[in-house]
Amino acid sequence: MFAVETEALSRIYKVKKTRKEAAHTLVALDNVNLTVNHGELFGLLGPNGAGKTTLIKVLTTLLAPTSGLARVNGLDVARQPEEIRRQINMVSGGETSGYGLLTVRENLWMFTQFYGIPSKQANARIMELLKIVGLEDRANTKSSNLSTGLRQKMNIVRGFMTDPTVLFLDEPTLGLDVSAARDVRRFVRQWVDNDPTRTLLLTTHYMVEAEEMCDRVAIINQGKILACDTPQNLKQSLSSEGVYSLQVSALDEKDFTELKGISGFRQGTLRQTETGAELELVLSDDSVLASLLGALTAKGSRITALHKREASLEDVFVSLVGKSMKDVENGAAD
Repeated sequence: MFAVETEALSRIYKVKKTRKEAAHTLVALDNVNLTVNHGELFGLLGPNGAGKTTLIKVLTTLLAPTSGLARVNGLDVARQPEEIRRQINMVSGGETSGYGLLTVRENLWMFTQFYGIPSKQANARIMELLKIVGLEDRANTKSSNLSTGLRQKMNIVRGFMTDPTVLFLDEPTLGLDVSAARDVRRFVRQWVDNDPTRTLLLTTHYMVEAEEMCDRVAIINQGKILACDTPQNLKQSLSSEGVYSLQVSALDEKDFTELKGISGFRQGTLRQTETGAELELVLSDDSVLASLLGALTAKGSRITALHKREASLEDVFVSLVGKSMKDVENGAAD
């Protein structure tokens, strides 16, 4: 039995007619097949609008599947939602964090009462978790007086208060500064490592977050799972190909499109800079580089820097989608 399992899971929204567009359907999840093992910190990596939040909502029984199956701890999300809710918890990044008139301790205590946790046990757990995330000295501070980062830390603690067997974190570090995000990542990883019965499913669009934290990562885009493996294995899938970073004096989109026609050009991205342009390229092998450099020279583009590097998860995403995460997000609907 898996902690999380989906079979041909789909979720389709019916979008009503508006003045600007006709009625249509939106496929948020498209035949998703996924398994998450017990004790695993599993990452769902994809751009905004990829279907990550929709998948989380289905798994936490907040949305019903349009078709297919989804199970959490062997329980069917459509037929056994009440049993699932007793075993899980969920935290979303950027969501409203508690009641502003209540202190941090009062907000967390109130939440524990929804789950029937005895007050003595709840208070001990509250202080234990607040100390771990560095909020112990803010226990009696009204949540309305906390910074955005501290409120999100309180929100994270709320998710762990019930010690769920499966915890879902949807973009938990969204909007946090670097220091706060680092604290949250460290806490999350430690929570899973401390107990092999705990499972955590994390959604993120931060490559570093997925690479640093996750045992396995599934890359999702437009509602489809494109790849699933350990971060290292995903990067090694490009090991037979050449990954290069180039800086050139100038290159426009039209010329870059022509470069893509070179035999052996797998994928690439172009970014304009103040001093020229930067290219991130995936080539079938090193021999393609000579043809590409010749084409750049013929277009009058002077090469100012070139180096071959190890593949990153961003390179894996580009190889699967054909665009960088940033480019996809800039063109994606919320």
